[in-house]
Amino acid sequence: MKESVRQQNLGNEFHTPEKCYITELSNSPDDPDVSIARARVEPGVTTRWHRLKGTAERYYIIRGRGRVEVGKLPPQEVKAGDIVLIPPGCRQRITNIGSEDLAFLAICTPRFSNDVYEDIEERPE
Repeated sequence: MKESVRQQNLGNEFHTPEKCYITELSNSPDDPDVSIARARVEPGVTTRWHRLKGTAERYYIIRGRGRVEVGKLPPQEVKAGDIVLIPPGCRQRITNIGSEDLAFLAICTPRFSNDVYEDIEERPE
């Protein structure tokens, strides 16, 4: 990794098949140990069941209210300031239960790449 400063650019936001919006804040081959993305889920939307193979993820809730489902834990409400820890290979999804957008940082170690994402909507083990 080399020293650098990266500016947030919410104009790079894109919609995913998972049913949320993502802005990659830091995801680079020259920093392979971690990636940081800003995720946004609209009111009433539930993301698809998925898991990340070989990659741990943490959600840091920035704004809004959600109900997160992770692994075998019962569904839990989350709000700004809460942190959700998601081990590699653990099923997950989140629902926006508020009236404003739910926004959170998705911090992955090692960094996120498309090949670690697995959609398990049809078979939520």
